[in-house]
Amino acid sequence: MGRLEDKVVLVTGAARGQGEAAARLFAAEGARVVLGDLLDAEGERVAKDLGDAAVYLRHDVTSEASWRRFVGAAQERWGRVDGLLNNAGVLVLAPLLEMTLDQFRKTLDVNLVGCFLGIQAVAPAMQRAGGGSIVNVSSIAGFRSVPRATGYVASKFALRGLTRNAAVELGGLGIRVNSIHPGGIDTPMAWQGVGADGAPPPGMPRDPYSLTPLSRIGEPVEMARLSLFLLSDESSYCTGSEFVADGGLLA
Repeated sequence: MGRLEDKVVLVTGAARGQGEAAARLFAAEGARVVLGDLLDAEGERVAKDLGDAAVYLRHDVTSEASWRRFVGAAQERWGRVDGLLNNAGVLVLAPLLEMTLDQFRKTLDVNLVGCFLGIQAVAPAMQRAGGGSIVNVSSIAGFRSVPRATGYVASKFALRGLTRNAAVELGGLGIRVNSIHPGGIDTPMAWQGVGADGAPPPGMPRDPYSLTPLSRIGEPVEMARLSLFLLSDESSYCTGSEFVADGGLLA
């Protein structure tokens, strides 16, 4: 316990899924956590559960103004920013030739531009705090194709480049930037390709995650533990790196 003691960490997409699991683990490890999401009821519930260790703000990661408010709230309440988990993301499924420009742009705006704006917003505060750590949540879709997910794959590949460039440019400020690449994680997004009746699309096994070497889907807390390591001082010599956690799927 106490691996994030006295650190102030921002988490986007914190109302449920991987973001919620991360926020809860970070608070348990001593962090003060600022939760951001557009799901107000769920976000406020998580913050209430965490008590004085957390605060929830409605936050649109595609908005520069929203990022200013988000970072400003952390500084006003706790005086510093030490970590950022860029976790918010969307997945739009459509065949390439049927995906609309709006769908493609929305995916890039949330998954890629949102992380870019977040890095820009927190870097000055982290520099004043003497350094910090940023973790961008990419995906194994940043390494391989995923049929019907062109926008998602494009955004996750691009996030690898953004992470590496940011690590090089911000390293001199004491700011580390890394990416994590989950495989299938047991959240609503992982099951988007399954029909309303619970049946998978034609040709897909009922539980596709059973085909991984570990024969199961991942749990949100497992991604939270990886993010915890990268946001803590235990990973002090890690930057510009890509950490895959996929049950061996890419092996």
